[in-house]
Amino acid sequence: MTLIKSISGIRGTIGGKVGDNLTPLDAVKFASAYGTFLKEQGIKDKLKVVIGRDARISGPMIHNLVVNTLIGLGIDVIDLGLSTTPTVEVAVPLEQADGGIILTASHNPKQWNALKLLNAKGEFLSGADGAKILAIAANEAFDFSTVDNLGEVIQNDAYMDIHIDEVLNLPLVDAAAVAKRKFKVVVDGVNSSGGIIIPKLLEQMGVEVVKLYCTPDGHFPHNPEPLKEHLGDICKLVVEEQADFGIVVDPDVDRLAFISNDGEMFGEEYTLVAVADYVLSKTPGNTVSNMSSSRALRDITLKHNGSYEASAVGEVNVVEKMKATQAVIGGEGNGGIIYPELHYGRDSLVGVALFLTHLAQLDTTVAELRASYPQYFMSKNKIELTPQIDVDGVMATIAKNYASADISTLDGVKIDFPTEWVHLRKSNTEPIIRIYTEAPTQAEADALATRFVNELKSVAGI
Repeated sequence: MTLIKSISGIRGTIGGKVGDNLTPLDAVKFASAYGTFLKEQGIKDKLKVVIGRDARISGPMIHNLVVNTLIGLGIDVIDLGLSTTPTVEVAVPLEQADGGIILTASHNPKQWNALKLLNAKGEFLSGADGAKILAIAANEAFDFSTVDNLGEVIQNDAYMDIHIDEVLNLPLVDAAAVAKRKFKVVVDGVNSSGGIIIPKLLEQMGVEVVKLYCTPDGHFPHNPEPLKEHLGDICKLVVEEQADFGIVVDPDVDRLAFISNDGEMFGEEYTLVAVADYVLSKTPGNTVSNMSSSRALRDITLKHNGSYEASAVGEVNVVEKMKATQAVIGGEGNGGIIYPELHYGRDSLVGVALFLTHLAQLDTTVAELRASYPQYFMSKNKIELTPQIDVDGVMATIAKNYASADISTLDGVKIDFPTEWVHLRKSNTEPIIRIYTEAPTQAEADALATRFVNELKSVAGI
């Protein structure tokens, strides 16, 4: 498996050969490059970095390697231990740290791990900064500290509780109103840190919690990407428990999906739509999502007299566009909620708390709420890549074939048809081409996806 280096971090499978996978030497190399990058900024003599990890099996090993590498560079480490991506993002500015690293491969299966790199604001690094780190790693331009100048480790396991407090203190979160409704919710924590922090948040909001796969041992009971085909167990349990709805998060808790009370998927695309509907009803403004996200957010934004814009895929791109447009809420259609009132990062805790407050103020079920939104249907497919495929050439051919259509090449190729669209792009996190389509019916979305899967394979010669 190729080691993937992108704006989403340094990601690979555990084991194998150096440079091809995320081996111990690769973990040390890229941690060294990140620490060296921070030191070269010349901000101050003694630097501090926040570190947290999800519960995947390789976490402790990668964690020890990264922490001790930073110590060797003379950098102090605030060690949160088992944590979540948004928790680390919240902790960096609160600790007045110079950066942060989350050790997680997000939604990827258990054989993967990664280093997600943050700046002093607790936000993902820019593409330019990422390129500098890759250059440092390539040149192995590291200068480690002498014995008298090694860094220190400060353990702090309180940050998941601090994160919950920060969420509950948001003006648009009303825990008292939620508690009065006596909601019952099933939580699938995919046996990672979400199995700790999401139930804690719900219990503090007065919600009865039914736990499913909430033991943080890293043995994912199903594919950890929160898609319908992976979530049969919770869909069944929501109905059996007569719960108000279900909550699913990925291993690092930055993606959020809901299961309606009837056991059907609320739709990860509609997580952001529902939360934005509530936020915009209280604080009108603009919204942003990426190009692969549903048109439903645009429709909801226009309903509230706001302006909607689309960014390239990738959290850093969404955040950049949100800042430029002063968006009050944004995110990604994969269930990522970015609410600047707390921080510029995808945060499932924020999404859960705002959704519950929204639901508490309505006399409706979750299924009825879902039915009230503009109805779009998506199909998400992928094609595995081989080193022989000229991806850029394939994309250029597709763009040329549809040159007369409403087309964007900002991020891969997106073609907007009158009632449907298709977005083709190379993944930042896996060796695949993603094919996303949306249409007024599922059958139309699936048919459009099949058409373009076949066209891609034909052009690529596979």
